[in-house]
Amino acid sequence: MRMSGRRTSGNVDDRRGIRGGGSGKLIGGGIVGVIAVVIMTLLSGGGIGDIFTNLASSGQLSGLTQNTSYTENYQPDAEDERLAEFASQVLAGTEDVWTAEFRRQGWGEYECPKMVLFSGAVSSGCGSATSQSGPFYCSADKTVYIDLDFFKQMKQQIGADGDFAYAYVIAHEVGHHVQQQLGILGDAHQKMSRMSEKEANKISVRLELQADFLAGVWANLDNKMFNSLEPGDIENAIDAASKIGDDYLQKKAYGREIPDSFNHGRSEQRVKWLSKGIQTGDVSLGDTFAPAYEAL
Repeated sequence: MRMSGRRTSGNVDDRRGIRGGGSGKLIGGGIVGVIAVVIMTLLSGGGIGDIFTNLASSGQLSGLTQNTSYTENYQPDAEDERLAEFASQVLAGTEDVWTAEFRRQGWGEYECPKMVLFSGAVSSGCGSATSQSGPFYCSADKTVYIDLDFFKQMKQQIGADGDFAYAYVIAHEVGHHVQQQLGILGDAHQKMSRMSEKEANKISVRLELQADFLAGVWANLDNKMFNSLEPGDIENAIDAASKIGDDYLQKKAYGREIPDSFNHGRSEQRVKWLSKGIQTGDVSLGDTFAPAYEAL
């Protein structure tokens, strides 16, 4: 991505190397935190259905986030600092794009989210979390949380690399903030709390695919504003999306699919909705709740 000279956001709270932890539960959905969580869940005897967005209704990850406290001698290297600046620039880009889009759509003023950079563990308005939870959005304090080491893990664990793939991670979490401001996230979480896990997972899939779409819309509009995309960027993001589908990760972990436990969507669905957002830049085309579940 072309980010040279781009402004950084004033809404970043850098807590790297600061003691974090506590007790509580994580609320919200992460884009690819599922990768690390799948591994941890399997090791502890859990299943794929125990991960991430349905936490809003079930709190099934509390075992990973309770009573955690880290003290680190965190020494950022040059790449860490580059990624911190990059993340701040991407957040600034989402601020510019969504502020303009909210006004254009007549949705009122866009309230920019905060971003917390942390290392090891962190306390949020939704409770405590570790790096194993992956990037996440907390609706209680309207903040995106991310350990920058996650970008390195993307490359090491699933072979997803490139700045635009990393930007996709951030833009997806900001997509959840857009959903929160529009009332979509809260409504979905209320419905999920009254459903069986199987049905709640279907709502979760719809939320995640819409966040993918919104990330794509951001990329389209950011490129129009700043000419930010370079050759290969879109391919990197599409490659990342293809490797974070529930079917891909389950086959990697189990050797088979468990469709009833899907809560982020199939790889082809994630690629479809991200691509649709990138290609159209039209937020009106991102209703993932109206189509039949099988048609997503």
